[in-house]
Amino acid sequence: MKIYILTLFLFISALNLFAQDFNPDERLTDLTGKKENIGITAGYSIDGEIQWTSSKGLTCKENEIAFSTKTITRIASIAKNFTAVAIMQLVEKEQIELDAPIERYLKNLPEDKKQITVKQLLAHTSGIPQYQGEKEKENTNHYNTLQDAMSVFIERPLLFEPGTKYFYTTYGYVILGRIIEEVSGKSYQEYMQKNIFDIAGMNNTGIEEINDDYTNKSCLYHNNGRKAKEGKQNDLSNRIPGGGFYSTLEDVMKFGNALLEGKYIKQETLDKMTQTEPVEYDGNKYGLGWFLYGPPPNENLVIGHSGGQTGCTSQLMIIPKSKTVIVVLSNTSGNYPDIATFAVNLIAYSEKKR
Repeated sequence: MKIYILTLFLFISALNLFAQDFNPDERLTDLTGKKENIGITAGYSIDGEIQWTSSKGLTCKENEIAFSTKTITRIASIAKNFTAVAIMQLVEKEQIELDAPIERYLKNLPEDKKQITVKQLLAHTSGIPQYQGEKEKENTNHYNTLQDAMSVFIERPLLFEPGTKYFYTTYGYVILGRIIEEVSGKSYQEYMQKNIFDIAGMNNTGIEEINDDYTNKSCLYHNNGRKAKEGKQNDLSNRIPGGGFYSTLEDVMKFGNALLEGKYIKQETLDKMTQTEPVEYDGNKYGLGWFLYGPPPNENLVIGHSGGQTGCTSQLMIIPKSKTVIVVLSNTSGNYPDIATFAVNLIAYSEKKR
């Protein structure tokens, strides 16, 4: 997925140019028309109170069940927010040190990986590579453990000296998941359930298991630029901490609000997560698990994460100052620019209504 550049300048422009004419329900309908999102849902809350939600299109074409705020769908890289917050919980408990080399927490690492720090993994400055080709992106192998998933990439050479560049990689978050396991003494899934999902009441969120049946789960679709077609089922077990969850609009909004309410981590910890590293960025800057969507020097005015994988385009945006949470989830991949633009307009709309 190409990085789609969003800045707060766009939000300000949207406030002036689009907010009065922007009708979110009509626009969401448009996104299931010519733009061919088979199913899509969106909403926003302010100070923990839901102000607007809407859903359009279908969960699956074959059964013509309407897509809804309760439809289970993939959320792709929004998972990185979950994992990053979990890491920072352990930092607050002094069980993890951000600047410590990861060899402190994981054994038998290749020599060139030992001195990578936890912070570098969070910030995508570790030099760990990304998927190697379409075969890994559309993975069909099943990995029973995160350690097994790490075996895919851990022996590959680093792309650069850790801490010197930014390179977005989901595989770095697989390593973070293993660190959570080693430090907490729990499986990654157990830790996330108790310390992230249960705390916010996210009862319809979990790790996607390829052979499990889920009630009210969306089918997978992909828009190839000409037409949306059913996507091939891939196995997310090679990327769980960075993109292997299912959820719902309601649950992702609960996550955003729990974060703003201080249920997960302290405010000063969140502030630390939204600081950039002294490296060059191509597009939006990145903190510790968060894209920063504002203009310099106020990049952290709007934080969040985008996501894209087979059967999913997702966008989470949070405005900490106004305690606003924006979520857009589609069951159709390949549509990110339109989803991001809708999210920007929804921020403008929410600010105008506030």
